[in-house]
Amino acid sequence: MGKIICIMGKSATGKDTVYKRLLDDQELNLNRMVTYTTRPIREGERPGEEYFFIDEAQMNEFEKAGKIVERRTYQTVHGPWNYMTVEDENLQLKEKNYIVIGTPESYRKYVSYFGRDALIPVLIEVDDGTRLERALKRERAQAKPKYEEMCRRFLSDAEDFREEKIKEAGIEERFVNDDLETCYKTVKDFIRVKISE
Repeated sequence: MGKIICIMGKSATGKDTVYKRLLDDQELNLNRMVTYTTRPIREGERPGEEYFFIDEAQMNEFEKAGKIVERRTYQTVHGPWNYMTVEDENLQLKEKNYIVIGTPESYRKYVSYFGRDALIPVLIEVDDGTRLERALKRERAQAKPKYEEMCRRFLSDAEDFREEKIKEAGIEERFVNDDLETCYKTVKDFIRVKISE
């Protein structure tokens, strides 16, 4: 039976960078578990890599077919954005290990759907002041910065990653990303051990 490594962290913790490096690491041989979203595609993103980009009508079809494993809706300044995991033909958990980015709530739903033994939680943390600096730098680099959305995400993360939610989900291991190389190596070693158990 394969495992699902669920990378979690507030915005601008470096979770996307750690995720991409783990995915590219040939030694771990992880497969991308691509989730779906109704949010607009960002500059530099490609469909089928970070997300499958769909509209609400497609999302409703998945829902009617009972294929949505978990779904989160965020009320953004641009309207509601949905993020979801869909049980599709790409998921072959009997033979492969997967990696996905999520939240404590989506992790709980994965555990409920696939079982705790199939999940490896990885929570990446960074001081809030450092996160805000990183988020602002990233947003300034966009062709059309969305500062209001950046602020909304920052505040939303405070709710999504409340200490109670982390404990309720049973997430115990935490990895501080003050130094990317150290964080990456620590996370990689942790995953290597967990996959072999």
